[in-house]
Formats: sequence, structure tokens, C-alpha cells
Amino acid sequence: MPKSITLIGAGIMSATLGVFIKKLMPDAQLTIYERLDRVGAESSDAWNNAGTGHSAFCELNYTPDRADGSIDISKALKISESFEISKQFWSYLKTNGDLKGEAAFINDIPHMSFVWGDGNVEFLRKRYNALNQYPIFADMLYSCDYEEMKAWMPLIMADRDTEQSIAATRMAIGTDVNFGAITRGMIEYLESCEGVALKLGTEIKDIDRAGDGWEVAVKDMKTGTGSSAKFDFVFIGAGGGALPLLEKSGIPEARGYGGFPVGGQWLKCTNPEVVKYHQAKVYGKAEEGAPPMSVPHLDTRMLDGKRSLLFGPYAGFSTKFLKNGSYLDLPLSLEVHNIWPMLSAGIHNIRLTKYLIEQVVQSPEERFAALQKYYPSARMEDWELAIAGQRVQIIKKDKEEGGVLKFGTEIVTDASLSLAALLGASPGASTSVGIMLDVLAKCFPNEIKTEAWQQQLKAMIPSYGKSLIKDGELLGKVRKETTRVLGLESREEEWR
Repeated sequence: MPKSITLIGAGIMSATLGVFIKKLMPDAQLTIYERLDRVGAESSDAWNNAGTGHSAFCELNYTPDRADGSIDISKALKISESFEISKQFWSYLKTNGDLKGEAAFINDIPHMSFVWGDGNVEFLRKRYNALNQYPIFADMLYSCDYEEMKAWMPLIMADRDTEQSIAATRMAIGTDVNFGAITRGMIEYLESCEGVALKLGTEIKDIDRAGDGWEVAVKDMKTGTGSSAKFDFVFIGAGGGALPLLEKSGIPEARGYGGFPVGGQWLKCTNPEVVKYHQAKVYGKAEEGAPPMSVPHLDTRMLDGKRSLLFGPYAGFSTKFLKNGSYLDLPLSLEVHNIWPMLSAGIHNIRLTKYLIEQVVQSPEERFAALQKYYPSARMEDWELAIAGQRVQIIKKDKEEGGVLKFGTEIVTDASLSLAALLGASPGASTSVGIMLDVLAKCFPNEIKTEAWQQQLKAMIPSYGKSLIKDGELLGKVRKETTRVLGLESREEEWR
């Protein structure tokens, strides 16, 4: 069992793994490195992501069409269960007093899908029928009735053509999450533990093999002073910055990986009279060729007690891998081992390239026209452009196609299981607990089987080792408890 562990990047992934480590291995010496001067400031920051508690309640890209015309719901089931696992973990930390703060980091807000056009309406109906068979989606409602949908989402239905073929689904138990607040809360807890050091403003310069472990060379961003430390286990959870750091390790398992950065922008409503009339996260269908993170949605947000309304995201392009990164990130990531996979992925994703170019060059009027598809009576003067976070899509070497664009997240480990890196983006933060459980299972295969670890994991996550997809009774108990602990049943008035 490793004695010294480092977590690179102080976002929600590292914070989650750090809490697991201190709960499961209290004697471990833990060092957290972060390039910025505060934690959770990149992808985990509330303004850099949609804040959606991704449960597949409304995200249509999680349920693609099959070739035979049926709907593939396998990913939706997995993601929905994974978010329930996250809620259990957060509930445990809140009950234990390990997550503090006056402002709620999670709020209840209905999740809806909204589509128009006969083909899309039929898709949504089939999706609803496929999902509604499972207890985890049993509360979903479907409607193609104009008046009912007007009650669900008055802004979206106002001044809409009544002859238009439209449909929507609604899940009342959806959530809005401030992942930055959760991250800061977990890091604050870790700082209170023995044997934990948080190093802000520290850049990783190199990661080299050192015997059975690793030597990590760092530089203090303020003083320019360099130093190094040895660790038994290294986790790279630096969001878009994970790929360059993984390459620094030199492990053969990193060969063939590349990354393509995609930026995000939002239209933010500045009129409080408009904001108060929308109480939902409403997701539509992505444009053809668009990446999953570009699914349009009109979102109510509650950030540090203040209500906001956002529409987007609009894709942007930058060669940076992080919002606070360098324009040299993309060119410096190019290596002999990943140039061909990246070129091949580009060739196979011409539609994505076309979509990104169109997004980058669109005018404010074209951007606003996209909003009006969802909110027909919107006025341009009520909205302003806000810059969101930067994501890096995985490009992976493939025997048949040369290189493929991978959506989602992927864990890369070395042969000795002493180094792990997390690559990729959505659904990311919402499923951070499940992803970090996968890291533990991969990198600590013997320890996770022990009685001590099993008991602790079940104490933190009551459904651990069981299926919330198949066991409706267990799901009901878990949801009831997390709803109570997280206060999701008592804050409805905050949205009014």
C-alpha cells in the first residue's frame, strides 16, 4: 500500500480521490499540486460548466438511435446510476460534517427535454418509452400537449407556433450543482486531515520513474524556485492539462493519445424579470456534427444563492487545453506517436470541423437566432456573452481507422498501477465519484477487496456493490435519504 501519494490538479476529480484515500488510508501522506492560486478554478468552477447534475434525465445525446431504429439507453442507465452514487457520497460527507458552507451546493430543479419536428418528436416518444420501464426513470413525464408544456416551461412556449409539432419530457427530481463549491468543500476537509499538503501556484515540470515510484519536479509560480519530491502513487486529474502531464511520465500506455480542445460560451440573461419565469434545465438536440458538450440548453442556475439564466453552450476554438492555459498547449502536445491518430480523427470528423468553424465565425445575430429557437420572444438587449470553460476531447489510436475521437472520460494507468491519469470531459464532474471508484478498483485491486475497505465504502455509499438500475426498492431508499440530507425537498421557494 502506497505511503506517499500526489494528486495533480485541485479540481473535483482529485478532491474526490483525495477524500477516498484519507477515508480508506488515513496514514497516507497526500500532496495536492495546483497550478492556479485557488482550487476548483478550471473545469470545476461553476461558471465553466453547465452545473447540470447529469442523470440522463434530459440529455438526448446519452440515448442515441440504433441502426434498427430502436433507442440505445445503456449509457443513460449507467450515468443515471452514477449520479445517484455521487449524491450518496456527498450526503455522507455532509452528514459527517466534512462538507461545510452556508450556501447549498446542490439544488432541485426539473430536467426537461424539448424537441420539434415529427422525426424528433417520434425519437423523444421512443426514448421515453424505453427509459420509463426502469425504476430510475419511472418518474419521467411525457407530453405533446401545448398547454401542459406551457405550464412546464412558459418562456419556451411563449409566442411559439401552435401548429408546430413539439414534445417534451420532464423529471421533477433533476438538480443544479455547484461543482466548484463541492470541490472547495472537499479540499477544505482534506486540509484539516493529518498528512495532507496543498501546494497552490505550483507547476509540474516533469514526472520521472524513480524505482517503484515517481519523482515529480515542480516550480513555484511566484518565486520561480524549483524542487522535486518522490511519491509511491501519482494521480493526474488536471482536466485538459492531463494529457501533456501524462506525456511527461513517458509511460508506454500514453502512446497514441492526443487531444482536441473545444471552448465554450454562454448567453447570460441580464433581465431579472425574464430570469424568474424559467425554472428548469431544458435540453434540446445537438446540431448534426456537433460534439456532445454542445447540446443546446436553457438553464436555470443557482450560484452561491443567486439565481441566473444561461443559454448555450456555443463552441469556440482555442489551442489552449485549459481556460488559464497556454496557446502552445495543442502544438506542444503533438508527438510522433499521436500525429497520425489526430490527423485520422480529423479526416473522420469533417462534420465536427465544419461545425466548429461555423461556431467560431458566427455573428452575434446568428448566436441570438439559436436562442430564439428555444425562447422565441427573447430580446437581444437582455443577454450578454460569457466565456465558459475549456474541454479537451480524447483522440485515441485505432487499428482500423488510425485515430478516433472518444467522448466521455478514460482512465489511463501504467503497468505497475502506480500512476493513473484521467482524460476526457462530459459527463465528468457529475459522475466523479463513480470514476474515482474505478480508479481505486484499477490501481488498488487487492486493497479494495479487503473487509476494511469494503465496510468503509459501503458506509460512504450504501448502494456500493449493488445495482440501483435493477433494485427499485433500494433506489427508493437511497433517493429518499439523499433528498433529505441534501435538502432537495425543502428549497423549492428559492427558485420562485
